[in-house]
Amino acid sequence: MTGREVILREALAAVEGEYDIMLVDCPPSLGVLTINALSACDEVLIPLQPHFLALQGLGKLLETITLVRQRINSKLRVEGVVICMNEAGTKLATEVTDDLAKFLVSARGTDTVWADAKIHRTAIRRNIKLAEACSFGQTIFEYAPKSNGALDYSSLAQELLGIAAIPFTTEQVAAPATPTPMPAAATPVPPAVLAPVPLAASA
Repeated sequence: MTGREVILREALAAVEGEYDIMLVDCPPSLGVLTINALSACDEVLIPLQPHFLALQGLGKLLETITLVRQRINSKLRVEGVVICMNEAGTKLATEVTDDLAKFLVSARGTDTVWADAKIHRTAIRRNIKLAEACSFGQTIFEYAPKSNGALDYSSLAQELLGIAAIPFTTEQVAAPATPTPMPAAATPVPPAVLAPVPLAASA
């Protein structure tokens, strides 16, 4: 279909005045559904598992977002990254988060889509209750409202709404024992993740 990448944008335009914020949960791929979301929304929130392989997928996603902004949606930008399936205190999680923080800070003042992106202070801990809630067809707040998963997502929602947002800086991350060099590229894109699932938000 001609113009298939903007079908969602046209549909949302019809109800734009009825909502303050729209969240579009995208599939873990860069297919036509995700492109539709990126075309329709203003900001992208990227969940990222703190693994080095995950950073590769993040790099590919940033390239796609850049192309969408250049050709389809000039308002699009990366709002931030949420660390998910986090195992706090592990050396790997610390190193990956530190590398990502340095990469985002290095983009400040540039014209990249991630120039103003940040790592959100709230990290989503690995929690089996989150997976169990899906199998019962319930939200985590219905299935296990006192679990770490529910507490983390509630905190993230407050942070996104500006209730408890605290800027993230590289000083808050311990320096890794062995820094991981960033790969050379024509456009600064972080090394990389299994393709992250972007959450596109339209204000």
